[in-house]
Amino acid sequence: MADNSSNAGYRSNAWDAPSAGPVTEHATIGSSIVIKGEVSGQEALFIDGTVQGAIHFPEHRVTVGRGSRVEANIRAREVVVMGSVKGNIHCSDLLDVRAESNIQGEIVTRRVRIDDGAILKGSVEIERPEKNVQHAEKESASIAKAEPVASAPPPPPAPVAEPVEPEPSKAQVLAEAVARRVAGSSVLLKPVR
Repeated sequence: MADNSSNAGYRSNAWDAPSAGPVTEHATIGSSIVIKGEVSGQEALFIDGTVQGAIHFPEHRVTVGRGSRVEANIRAREVVVMGSVKGNIHCSDLLDVRAESNIQGEIVTRRVRIDDGAILKGSVEIERPEKNVQHAEKESASIAKAEPVASAPPPPPAPVAEPVEPEPSKAQVLAEAVARRVAGSSVLLKPVR
């Protein structure tokens, strides 16, 4: 059965995260093409050849095909890796690592999906979405403003209790789940706080 690359991004998501759906129009770097330098644009990109340098598509999807070799830093909204990438990847949304792919470098993303059989060597950093960060900052600022200044003497010190372990954040839980999924690999996961 032939793989239709235009529908390669559409599949069910184990975490019920919204899928970006199929990409119907995209630029293609063919299998015999070798590019050395910076590649950037304002549309989705499918790489089937070789790229060395930098790839910059901040508002679109970059797909690294099965037979491709990329030695570049990639910055995109979404990145789908089916081939080989040697370089750092920064996704503002989703990194989709397919089976039999190989990534060497630092990864920064909000969401990550990794198939069995993928090889990762480097670090993975999960970012919080900007909306949640801004919302949390606004809440902490409004709480700080709402606290009245007390003129009464401070209450007596409370008895010392044993330290309580804080609840793990969603990013930490996700990082632990990904670490279990890629057990035996040399993936370093560190959530952003």
